[in-house]
Amino acid sequence: MSTAVLLVEDDERISEPLIRVLRAESLDVVHVAAGQAALDAVEEATPDLVLLDLTLPDIDGLDVCRRLRTTNPSLPIIMLTARAEEMDVIVGLGAGADDYVAKPFRLAELVARIKARLRIAEQSGAGPSDSATFQGAGIELHPSSRRCFVVGDRETDEVAGVEVELTSKEFDLLHLLMARPGHTFKREDIMSAVWDANWWGSTRTLDTHVSTLRRKILDRTDPPSKIVTVRSVGFRFEPEPSPAPATATTAQAV
Repeated sequence: MSTAVLLVEDDERISEPLIRVLRAESLDVVHVAAGQAALDAVEEATPDLVLLDLTLPDIDGLDVCRRLRTTNPSLPIIMLTARAEEMDVIVGLGAGADDYVAKPFRLAELVARIKARLRIAEQSGAGPSDSATFQGAGIELHPSSRRCFVVGDRETDEVAGVEVELTSKEFDLLHLLMARPGHTFKREDIMSAVWDANWWGSTRTLDTHVSTLRRKILDRTDPPSKIVTVRSVGFRFEPEPSPAPATATTAQAV
């Protein structure tokens, strides 16, 4: 069975060589040049992956991404964007994208990321540990259904049991950390497990995903206490985060 990739790109200077390269990799490419056409194409036949440009002639790519994620929670989406500033990337990942590639990009790198994302999507199916439920730090993670629930936090008293939407990579990252609570994962090991064993790019994308994930799971203490940064090493998940310092509460009361 062929692997279907939906390319959403209105610039022919980018789409034409990209289509040739992807087809040379035996990928079945469907190309559209507008946001509404992308939504219609996914509704008609869900692809295995979407390459989504953020600058489209009719609908902003971020809105397209949000709408695709709402109807297809596990559909891999890679952004193609000229907006490479950190805040733009965070907004894009928050809209539901799994990864981003800044223009101009190397075709070989993009193909590698596509293959890595497809491999992770394939491996995220049933497995021995998928029936387990992971709990800790006010989080409940269900790998079999790829759902995440947060019970709230002491600062906001948010309603318990609220489901939070995670992108595929955010879920894979949290799953990795929660599967071995208290264990410190090296940055390169996380990149290999969640992204690709042959990843050669910057680990900045890991920091961006961790930042967005912390916000979603209400890891609001300073420093964060659920996903803990181990300086110069990596990250670990703490199932019983430390309470906020009493001095901070006192200062606010004053």
